[in-house]
Amino acid sequence: MTPTLVISIISVYFLALILISWFTSRGADTNTFFTANRQSPWYLVAFGMIGASLSGVTFISVPGNVGKIGFGYFQVVLGYVLGYWAIIGILMPLYYRLNLVSIYTYLEKRFDFWSYKTGAFFFMVSRTIGSSLRLYLAAAVLQLFLFDAWNIPFYITVATTIVLIWLYTFKGGIKTIVWTDTFQTLFLVSAVVIAVWQIAGRLGFSFSEMVSAIEQSNYSRIFYFDDVNSPMYFWKQFIGGAFIALTMTGMDQEIMQKNLTCKTLGEAQKNMFWFSTILVFVNLLFLALGALLYLYAEQHAISIPATTDDLFPYLALNEFSLVVGIFFILGITASSYASADSALTGLTTSFCIDFLDFKDKPEITRKRQKLLVHIGFSLLFLIIILIFKEVNDRSVIDAVLGIAGYTYGPLLGLFAFGLFTNRQVRDKIVPVICLLSPVISYILSSHSKEWFNGYVFSFEILVVNGIITFIGLWLISGKSEKTQNL
Repeated sequence: MTPTLVISIISVYFLALILISWFTSRGADTNTFFTANRQSPWYLVAFGMIGASLSGVTFISVPGNVGKIGFGYFQVVLGYVLGYWAIIGILMPLYYRLNLVSIYTYLEKRFDFWSYKTGAFFFMVSRTIGSSLRLYLAAAVLQLFLFDAWNIPFYITVATTIVLIWLYTFKGGIKTIVWTDTFQTLFLVSAVVIAVWQIAGRLGFSFSEMVSAIEQSNYSRIFYFDDVNSPMYFWKQFIGGAFIALTMTGMDQEIMQKNLTCKTLGEAQKNMFWFSTILVFVNLLFLALGALLYLYAEQHAISIPATTDDLFPYLALNEFSLVVGIFFILGITASSYASADSALTGLTTSFCIDFLDFKDKPEITRKRQKLLVHIGFSLLFLIIILIFKEVNDRSVIDAVLGIAGYTYGPLLGLFAFGLFTNRQVRDKIVPVICLLSPVISYILSSHSKEWFNGYVFSFEILVVNGIITFIGLWLISGKSEKTQNL
């Protein structure tokens, strides 16, 4: 595949996104940007959320990790389902009853000013870092297989990527994102289906033979119950997955903002149910792709790259047909941009609502400030990606989920304390508790082997972090003088 062909594919793809943006942003004001006027069809939101939730991390790292842990990642996926059901039953009714635009205003209603700002701050830190790393993955792939051939510096690749995202999100906001995510999810799923189909064909497998070959291979192991100290131990992965979904979806402005564009609570719950169901099968498809990639490499004596994230890109662009290569480019672009564009919109919404207090400002002021915030977060993405390129020495999916364990823990503790107690905190001390909790969690994780007889924390560090936050809030709280009806 020539660089000229790749750049042509990407150019046409982004022209399509900009065209969608033009149609969806006509007559848009700041309410359209933040809420899409609560008119989004639930099925459109559900399908589009597949692409936003998977991201380029899933597209690249999940198939690559199959060589290390088999289908072990599916333990986390099963946990996701439990977390999504908790969102349907607990968080969605709360958000719709309070008619929230930013979900962190719940913390102000339940506690007070500093709790509210702390929750919004931790979301911005979590999502800015996480989305930047996801976007880094897409930019790194494009750099390796396209722009290096033209001697274009990496920072130019990243800057161009972010400018393109900004172009189709700056006006229509979440209304545009709902439609572009649907468009991008279509290409993401198609890319995986086509790759699986072609690899199976090249290996001479029918569908049943493909399933049998994967099942009998060294890559099909799903459940790890043998070593409680291992990071792959089932209950660590399952419980961690449940709380990752609960926090990174249910307590995350970026994802919940899409759900809150549905007309009613019932439609939003229907959207989340079908989204969580389809997501299970899509992740199985990614894991099957990973197994087939390794089986193909073994059969054709192809060396596995030192960084397993490079396996799928290398084979798709060098070994398989032109169709697979084209859809790979479309898939990696779609998966990464579906995550990054909604993150940029969610971060802009949170900052404008939670820190600039948009409620009482005239529309012209709101538009100007929203534009500046949108540009500011775009530049921040660029800076973080360039820093991460210099220091990264591990799988991107491990980095993203590892960071999430420390940054989403305080959000978990804050929301849990608000929902399951009637106590009132000493609000000014809440930021201290929420800053100390990740530090304590990191110390526990770093010394767990020597302190807990060889035990190694995995994704469950998120739960530990939330519990520490909860305990800290309890220690600075007392019985409320007024009944909380939230």
